[in-house]
Amino acid sequence: MRRAAAGLAAAALLLTGCTSGDGGTEPTEETSPTEAAAARVDEPVEDRVYPDVGDPGVDVLSYHLDLDWDPATQTLTGAETLRIRATARASQIQLDLGEPLEVTDVDVGGVRATFDHDGKDLVIHQRVLPNRRYLVHIDYSGTPAAVPSPTERTDIASVGWTVAPSGQVWTMQEPFGAYTWYAVNDQPSDKATYSFRISAPSPAVGVANGELVSRRERDGRTITAWELDSPASSYLVTVAIGEFTMTEDESASGLPMSYWTPADRPELIDRMREAPAAVDWLEERLGPFPFDSLGYLVVDSSSGMETQTMITLGDTRYATSPEVLVHEAAHQWYGDLVTPRDWRDVWMNEGMAMYLQGVWTAEHRGPSLEALMDEWATYDSTLRGDSGPPADYDPEDFGAANVYYIPAVMWDELRQRIGDDEFWRLVREWPQANAYGNAGYDDITAWWSEQTGEDLSAFFDTWLLSETTPAADS
Repeated sequence: MRRAAAGLAAAALLLTGCTSGDGGTEPTEETSPTEAAAARVDEPVEDRVYPDVGDPGVDVLSYHLDLDWDPATQTLTGAETLRIRATARASQIQLDLGEPLEVTDVDVGGVRATFDHDGKDLVIHQRVLPNRRYLVHIDYSGTPAAVPSPTERTDIASVGWTVAPSGQVWTMQEPFGAYTWYAVNDQPSDKATYSFRISAPSPAVGVANGELVSRRERDGRTITAWELDSPASSYLVTVAIGEFTMTEDESASGLPMSYWTPADRPELIDRMREAPAAVDWLEERLGPFPFDSLGYLVVDSSSGMETQTMITLGDTRYATSPEVLVHEAAHQWYGDLVTPRDWRDVWMNEGMAMYLQGVWTAEHRGPSLEALMDEWATYDSTLRGDSGPPADYDPEDFGAANVYYIPAVMWDELRQRIGDDEFWRLVREWPQANAYGNAGYDDITAWWSEQTGEDLSAFFDTWLLSETTPAADS
C-alpha cells in the first residue's frame, strides 16, 4: 500500500497431489510451483490487531464469484461458491459479509442450510469436522457500502466496495473490507484461489485479479471472466467496474503486462509505460517476477495498493509516479508471495517496499542512499510517539508512516552491518523460502539470524518493538 504522509515525500500464489493421512494433500514430483500453491492448506489465526474480522475455524481453499452490477439501482447480485476446509469440529461455518447485503439462499454440498446474518457475521448452521472439506454456495444481493478504516489517513478513510462520483466502482481493502462485497474469511492468514465472472452494462467492463480468460458482449452487457490461480489473501483481491481501456505491454524478461485506464484519460497510459522498467529493476534484486502476469488498474482514488497480479492505483500523478510503481510492484514479492500471518506484521510488507523505493530513488534521482536514510531516520522519534513501534502500533492508526520509514532505515542498518552481498542475497531468498505462504515476526527474525549465523533478535526487537529510537549502530 502506498503511503502519502503530510510533509513526507514517499509512496507509500495449484498442486495435484496425493491425499495424506490427515486429509490434506502432498505435492508430487511432477507438479509445477503454481499447482503446488493450490494444494496447500492454511492454518488461519485470530488476528491480534483486528480480532473481530475472520475466523480461524475456516480455511477457504477457493472462491468463485459470479457478480452482476446494476449502476442504476446500485445493486450488486452475487452467486458465490466456496471450497472450505474446517480446521476444527464445530456446529457452524462463520464468514464475514457486509450488513447491507441480503443473503437469500445458502446450501452446503447441495443441501439447503439455515443461517443467521447479524451485522457483518454470516453464520451457516452446518456441523463440520476437522480437515473435512465442504462446498458452500451463497446467493445474495444489495447495495454494498464501504466501511470505515481504522486509520487517521485521509486517503484510505474507508475501505471495500466504493462507487466514485463518476460511477466507476473499485475496491481496496487493507486491512479488511473484502466482506463489503462477498462472503469471505477476511484475514490475511487464509489464502485462496479465485475465479470471477463480472457482468456490467456496456461499455463498462469488469476487471479483477489474475488472467482475463474471456470477454464478451450479450444483451447490452459486458461479461468478463478472470482466473487467479495463485493463492491470495482477501485484502489482495480487487474488482473494478467502469469504462476502462486495456493496453498490453511486457517487461524485458517477457512478463505480460497490461494497463487498465479510464477511457477518457489516455494520458495515463504514458505514465504507466514506466512500469516495465520498474519490474526489470526489481527482478535484478529480487529474482524472477513471482506470478505469470501483472496488471495495473487506475481508478478514481487518491490512494493505491498492491492487489495481487493487478496493482490498483489512484489516478493522481503522484500515485502513478515511477517511485510508486516500484513500491507497489515490490509488494508482489513482499506482501503477496509471502504475506503476514496477521496485521501486527504489516511492517514486513511496507518496510521492505519502502526501502526498495528508497534504493531506486537514490539510483535514479538522488539524493544518495546515505543521505536519504539519514533524512528518514529523523522521522523515527515522532513516528514512534504518534503511532507506536512498527511491530506494536496503535490499532486505530493502521498504515501510518511508522511501518514504512522505521523498518526501511532498519534494513539499511542491517545492510551495513552484514555487507551488501549477504544482505541482497537474503532479501532475494526470503520470499522464495516462504513462497505462497504466510509468516510472522518470529519467522522472519529467526530466519535472518539463522542465515547470517548471528543472533539478530536484539537488533530486530530494538528497531521494531522499542518505544524509543535506537542508536544508529544498534
